[in-house]
Amino acid sequence: MRLPLADGVERYRIPQAAALPRTARPARSRTVFAAAHVVADPAAEHRPGVPAVLDWDATLAFRHHLWSLGLGVADAMDTAQRGMGLDWAATRELIVRSGAEARAVGGRLACGAGTDQLTSPAPTLKEITAAYREQSEVVQEAGAQVVLMASRALAAAARGPEDYAAVYGELLAAVDRPVVLHWLGTPFDQALEGYWGSADLDLAAGHVLEIIHANADRIDGIKVSLLDADREIALRRALPAGVRLYTGDDFNYAELILGDAFGHSDALLGAFDPLAAHAAAALAALDRGDEDGYRAVLEPTVELSRHLFAAPTRHYKTGVVFLAHLAGHQEHFTMVGGAQSDRDTEHLARLFRLAAEAGALPDTDLAAARMRSFLASKGFDA
Repeated sequence: MRLPLADGVERYRIPQAAALPRTARPARSRTVFAAAHVVADPAAEHRPGVPAVLDWDATLAFRHHLWSLGLGVADAMDTAQRGMGLDWAATRELIVRSGAEARAVGGRLACGAGTDQLTSPAPTLKEITAAYREQSEVVQEAGAQVVLMASRALAAAARGPEDYAAVYGELLAAVDRPVVLHWLGTPFDQALEGYWGSADLDLAAGHVLEIIHANADRIDGIKVSLLDADREIALRRALPAGVRLYTGDDFNYAELILGDAFGHSDALLGAFDPLAAHAAAALAALDRGDEDGYRAVLEPTVELSRHLFAAPTRHYKTGVVFLAHLAGHQEHFTMVGGAQSDRDTEHLARLFRLAAEAGALPDTDLAAARMRSFLASKGFDA
């Protein structure tokens, strides 16, 4: 096969993927969620501003794939194009449907609650709090754990850390089980600049720690996506006992989940959508106390993940869905909001090569055929 890469056309022979040890048991040593993508209905219109239409059978089948590997599912989050094509109407239905499927198989499910149903250009803190509560109730009624997603509306409206403390204090007082907080850095969403009350990340960490310490009995953990391992470790060590740090660092997850003498991170990762089988096998090795086996499975995936999440990081969903198509989880590469156009051909060609080398394409013949078809659609003879 010929691949169009930045340094020229490369002749490439896809290697056969090595079989990974298969387990269906949830990990004992770590709590891990794979943030799941959604599958668009290819017969519907998909462009910015058009209501999302999903292929429900394929979307829910992918969640069953994740549960079958023993992983938890984090749904209605960024990987599902939340706020980037997936509107609240479709999100609500996704939460309800995923909740029913999770109950049917005993799968662990966490779902994002945010404020993206707001229509006012400048909502008040009261309106923002009410929007959060409405969505939290939908998640709780579905039987899922609430993830209080970082809110663009709150980032715009808050005047300082005291506003974050007031909003989150009211929300945490109303939940029926411990929730996960969500700190999404600006590489993922520039509109979240200054979250927790300061653009200085050290000060912001201090502010969120105050909220966590004041409400520790209502917080299961905090999901941190700053792509800064040292900062994550420092925050992890400052958390009160019993509060988890869920890494959202798609650059450094292997070392953060493994941890050190002072502790480890659990995980809520978009990277574990295309790397679910690797995550499950690595966690099973960790449960056995086999750190070398853990590293052997997971570390070779890091280069792939770093390319998947390369700047502009917010477009990583395009690569996630492309890999799901190559791996046979969906029949097409159509995305909600037309987001399949958010990455160029060279980026996706390199993603294909890295996925093949990481063993993330279980049916190499199918993956090669679909890659050739994609390249032909772009006018390139593979």
